[in-house]
Parts: sequence; structure tokens; C-alpha cells
Amino acid sequence: MTPGDVWIIDLGTPIGVESAFRRPALIVGSPRMRGPLALVCPLTTTMRDYPWRVEVESSPTSGLSQTSYVQVEHLRSISSARGVARLGRIDAAGWHRVRGVLRILLDL
Repeated sequence: MTPGDVWIIDLGTPIGVESAFRRPALIVGSPRMRGPLALVCPLTTTMRDYPWRVEVESSPTSGLSQTSYVQVEHLRSISSARGVARLGRIDAAGWHRVRGVLRILLDL
């Protein structure tokens, strides 16, 4: 799992407003973070007017079949074993936007 990769992950049953079930997610953890955990932001196909959501177009490169939105506000640490399959990778511009939103939300 490499930062910028899009994977299908299994988040299990939700509690409250958590993202859940099998869905695409963007790997956002540092390449130095190796081992049993991964930092991810789930993706959704539901467009919301939230300034922290980042749009990712469907493409052969991303592996997404429809336009999706990175739910940066749902950043979470998961077991790497939740990774089902790698779909692809977001483009450099999208990755740059996600990193910028993470800096703002985490006050870095």
C-alpha cells in the first residue's frame, strides 16, 4: 500500500456516520509507515458541498468506474489486512489537493 494508491478496503459495519463496508479508499500514510497498519481516506460517489472533499475522476489510471470524492474528513488507521485489491492511483494534482486538505484539517 503506497500513498496515492486507490484500494478496495473492507471497513466492516459502520457506527454513526462512519464510512463502512467494501469501498475504494485512498492510501495517505507515509511510505515510512510499513507494517500492519495503513492510513486511509475512504471514497464515496456521493457529491456533497464540503470544501474538504477532493474529486477524483474515473479513469484507467485511478481504477475507478465513476467520479468519486475523497472523504478526507474520514481519515483513519486500518489494518493492512482490510485491503482487498489495488485499483490504481490518483493523479499528481489530486494527490496534491488531498495533501493540502490534510494539512488544513490536521492544522499542520
